[in-house]
Amino acid sequence: MASNSSGSRNQLVVPQARAALQSMKMEAAQSLGVQIPADGYYGNVTSRDAGSLGGYITKKLVQIAEQQLSGR
Repeated sequence: MASNSSGSRNQLVVPQARAALQSMKMEAAQSLGVQIPADGYYGNVTSRDAGSLGGYITKKLVQIAEQQLSGR
C-alpha cells in the first residue's frame, strides 16, 4: 500500500486537495489548541483531540459545500 506524507492510508479523490486539507488541519489544530505531531505519527494524540480535529474539519467542509450549493 502506498503511503503519503500525512501518514494516512486514505486515498484522496482529488489529490490536488492535499495542501488545502493540510492547511485546514493546521487551522483546526491552532483553533483548538491541539499539537500536530511533527513526525506525522498520531498514535500519541488523544482520541479526544483527534476527534475534535476531525469534527472541526468536517464542520468546515460542510460549510464550504453549503456555500457552493447556495451559489455563494
